[in-house]
Amino acid sequence: MNTAPAFYPIGTPGTPWGDAERNQWLSGQTRQRSYASEVVSKIEPLRARFDVEEYGRLDYGDEGFPLLAIRSRDWNDELPVVLVTGGVHGYETSGVHGALQFVDQHGAEYAGRVNLLVAPCISPWGYERIHRWNPHAIDPNRSFYENSPAEESAALMRLVAPVRDRVLMHIDLHETTDTDETEFRPALAARDGKPFTPGGIPDGFYLVDDSENPQPEFQQAVIAAVEKVTHIAPADDNNEIIGSPAVARGVIEYPLKKLGLCASVTNATYKTTTEVYPDSPRATPAQCNTAQAVAVCAAIDYALAHS
Repeated sequence: MNTAPAFYPIGTPGTPWGDAERNQWLSGQTRQRSYASEVVSKIEPLRARFDVEEYGRLDYGDEGFPLLAIRSRDWNDELPVVLVTGGVHGYETSGVHGALQFVDQHGAEYAGRVNLLVAPCISPWGYERIHRWNPHAIDPNRSFYENSPAEESAALMRLVAPVRDRVLMHIDLHETTDTDETEFRPALAARDGKPFTPGGIPDGFYLVDDSENPQPEFQQAVIAAVEKVTHIAPADDNNEIIGSPAVARGVIEYPLKKLGLCASVTNATYKTTTEVYPDSPRATPAQCNTAQAVAVCAAIDYALAHS
């Protein structure tokens, strides 16, 4: 893993960013891949089997991004709703493509059993820039609350609002990458005028449960399924994963709603956030995508069996 920089090259240590620093940061962000050709192009063929809707649109300067969601074609209000989200952090590639792989390869298996609602790429600007933030240097995954400053987050909350109380399970698909340590955490510390404390990156897959409503058996069912595809992240010498206590093998807990995380947007009994490690020498991009799709299937299967 690369070493984090001694200081971040934007701003003054100890002083939160203002408009000038945010603009300087934004001027350094370049488009590195295409949401239209890599994501939208994969969603369009799904219209033959699923309903696809535009639930919002992001307009940033001269760029516009349709926000697309995929629904079960046989939507039945008497069935529970399952919510799958990906690309809240746009740079976390397997969250996006794992969600699409799930729909394409496994979505039909759940017809007549649940209503699927899948938002595969919540942050398309971040997807194209391979970044964690939106162009305002805001992290959408800390912004899922009323009057959200992130339009990515606000749009998803509007989409989910009509079914929020009917969602049985919500799985939010993420990655932890080496650039978390070399770029994104140093940038966060600089943005907020705080010191940066170097940490480590877990080698493997892990989950984040809700500390306010933990479901340990549900989490372990997902871990067991994913372990058949890729390795599970071990706890470190302090029995921690990414600085949080490991409450079980491959599982940590966060207070989802307090932190404004995507997994808090519904009242689902079963919630989890996946984290794969695409930079591991023991994993390939295909494995990471499949691990995400397998996690979704295992989560739905457990929720249906125990509801």
